Amino acid sequence: MTHENKASTASFIKQLGQDTVETALPLFKIMVPVSIIVKLLDILGVVTHIGNAISPLMNLVGLPGEMGLVWASAMITNIYGGLIVFITVAEDLVLTTADVTVLTSMILVAHSLFVEVTIAKKAGVQVWFTLLLRIGGALFFGFLLHQFFYFTKLLQNPAVTAWQPEAKNASLLSWMGGQIQNYILIFMVIFLLLFLMNMLKKIGLLDRINTFLEPGLEFLGMSKDAAPLTIIGLTLGISYGGGLIIKQARSSAISEKDAFLSVSLMGLSHSLIEDTILMITLGGSLIGILFGRVFFTIAIMMVLIKLLQSLSKEQFLRYFYAKQN
Repeated sequence: MTHENKASTASFIKQLGQDTVETALPLFKIMVPVSIIVKLLDILGVVTHIGNAISPLMNLVGLPGEMGLVWASAMITNIYGGLIVFITVAEDLVLTTADVTVLTSMILVAHSLFVEVTIAKKAGVQVWFTLLLRIGGALFFGFLLHQFFYFTKLLQNPAVTAWQPEAKNASLLSWMGGQIQNYILIFMVIFLLLFLMNMLKKIGLLDRINTFLEPGLEFLGMSKDAAPLTIIGLTLGISYGGGLIIKQARSSAISEKDAFLSVSLMGLSHSLIEDTILMITLGGSLIGILFGRVFFTIAIMMVLIKLLQSLSKEQFLRYFYAKQN
């Protein structure tokens, strides 16, 4: 490698490192304090109280009231927190595959709300709308799935759960270590994502991907500029896609409408690979946790697009879009 090539590579890596810090820092400013707050709520028993409060809603989706605690745990902490509670609670219940599919599908739509709602706000979506979209969408989706399974009599066999939580040290020190590991992993993933996007851009493949996805994104009300970030969110999750969206929105690289629709889409369907596999091991069926969720997301996005078309830009910015700080 020549001296010029070494200098060019070093400059590229340095710039990539700076871009990673600029992308990850706003994300960590959200995640660190929110994680601490969530941990305190968990210690104080707030999660249990909320679970008891929403247990009557479980009847609307055909689930026993105990599942309210499971869903509340997932919404306030994260998916794994909800699943650990599920394993404990489900031991005394007889659940069908349809039941578990309804529950896991709802969890996939509404979980980790403290973190993900804050990320969505930083990316351009009002808090009230994200909460309505995620919690209301989860309940509505669960209700539709329950009705579908009730009338078709599908998946009425007893659920088989292959996933078991590992025994974890409950100490605060152990929790802090786990959080630090998560932040390091997120930083590394963002670095790799930015590296990949730079490589795809250099070889011209990013433009080809955008062109290929443009018709589908136009159908969902977005321009091709939102394609790479939306795909990252759909496949890897809001913590990654949302972090990049925040950076792009602040730099005006994508429009307010694109940022809003992209994050809304991610809110309903994200981490389609990892989370889907996780829910399968818990006993859920692809009918709900993947195919149903994708179709439901498209349907809701079509309604949202119609709504935005009826609004002026001033109304959209006033009531739905969260201004960037």
